[in-house]
Amino acid sequence: MVDGRMAITRETVLHVARLARLELEGDEIERMERDLAKIVGYVGELAALPTEGIPATAHVAADRAPLRDDREVPGLDQEHATAEAPRRGGGSFAVPGFVDD
Repeated sequence: MVDGRMAITRETVLHVARLARLELEGDEIERMERDLAKIVGYVGELAALPTEGIPATAHVAADRAPLRDDREVPGLDQEHATAEAPRRGGGSFAVPGFVDD
């Protein structure tokens, strides 16, 4: 343990990789060791935060979403809808054929 936190060693990385059925190579093991150490350190920082008086949270969804009223609005006319298309024909978007019969 380091400062009350679990030290991430090469053996720890190899054990976790084996449990996850991952095959790691030398440089991947070293990178994973560094990354996991950072994650454990961050979790340690979070654990040190004062949370007294803060109610437990099961989810962060709002009770009510701020929605606008549904209302009908006019859409684009055909000319404006296809105005920026690179290819168009017959009032529609033209695309290359890709299905052979």
